[in-house]
Amino acid sequence: MATEERRRPQTGETVHNRIAVLRAERGVSRRELADALGVHYQTVGYLERGEYSPSLHLALRIAQFFDVPVEVAFSLEPFPRIGAS
Repeated sequence: MATEERRRPQTGETVHNRIAVLRAERGVSRRELADALGVHYQTVGYLERGEYSPSLHLALRIAQFFDVPVEVAFSLEPFPRIGAS
């Protein structure tokens, strides 16, 4: 099995996130977030693209980094698009 296929969540297991939005709002680069979390900067990219679902521990650390409840950063349902009514 290719590495790409192993990273992709199985159907129904997708965890949606707002990491890119939170990073942009706070002016934080992928590398800065990765360094703060102790992960590789590519991991942040995989998370943002939905190619990798975070562990509970990592999801909580990301929410803590941005000082938001975990539900603000992650959801089992897609987040509404900004500006959508």
